Amino acid sequence: MSNVLDVKDFSVEFRTRSGIVKALDRIAFTVGAGETLALVGESGSGKSVTAYALLGLLDAAGRITGGSAVLEGTELTTASPATLSAIRGKRASMVFQNPRAALNPIRAVGAQIADVLRRHAGLSSRAAAEGAIEMLRAVGIPDPVRRSAAYPFELSGGMCQRVMIAIAVATRPALLIADEPTTGLDVTTQAVVMDIMGKLAADTGMATILITHDLALAAERAGRIAVMHAGHIVEDAPTKTLLSNPRHPYTRRLLAATPTAAGSLADLRSIPGSLPDLRRTDLAPCRFAARCDRHLPDCDQPLVWRDIAPQHRIACWNPA
Repeated sequence: MSNVLDVKDFSVEFRTRSGIVKALDRIAFTVGAGETLALVGESGSGKSVTAYALLGLLDAAGRITGGSAVLEGTELTTASPATLSAIRGKRASMVFQNPRAALNPIRAVGAQIADVLRRHAGLSSRAAAEGAIEMLRAVGIPDPVRRSAAYPFELSGGMCQRVMIAIAVATRPALLIADEPTTGLDVTTQAVVMDIMGKLAADTGMATILITHDLALAAERAGRIAVMHAGHIVEDAPTKTLLSNPRHPYTRRLLAATPTAAGSLADLRSIPGSLPDLRRTDLAPCRFAARCDRHLPDCDQPLVWRDIAPQHRIACWNPA
């Protein structure tokens, strides 16, 4: 399986009035054609920052400070704004957390899909309008001809999310980034939205990065999981391997804090402490060190990736 995206030593920082926030520190991962990789971790671990940085959507305070991110042979970290603009929506697309905020409230949803088809597929206005209706039909929106003329405020949250998916996959991108795509949706609608994205990925061979804090969702929908903590990726393994044999202390804590169908609330264990202040200049090499019950003097050495099993990597000097 060839890699659609190859990220190595990727680092991002933000300049703030109170100091420099080292949001991502030398993260590395790959995503292959047809593969779904889940990025999981607590809020603030750097999952969404990763997505925005890869697509060149950081605000003025943020900048990439090192590393490489290659999408189908194109180096994203040094690409010009014009190149990134041409890539977004065509070769790489994103489904945002809040579809109502991402959609233009004063334009019909069909017109917003048609914009992408005209811009990136070179279709005429008429062909783009017809293509928009077909995309609405593809994501399961009933009566797509009528719905194409609707505005976002006239649609439910689930419908708006389907429209976002239609916009994102209209040009059959090589890479889809889904940032918490089921936030705020009821359980039934969540399943429908994820089924739609899964089917589209299977039909087109699209690589998918699923960003979520929901380990149950990642377990069900991703073939591989990368665990993030405070701007680091600490463990990366096939889903079954990671769930059955988690080796990083943070991964084990994260799983212990996740409800399961077989367990009870009494079985849940909270993760002690909180994420470190990423503005500090004396951050430990392992940013989980202050919260870890397996901390040893060796843990104060610079972190390195270690292969502890086939396709199972970990950044830890004293794994469980």
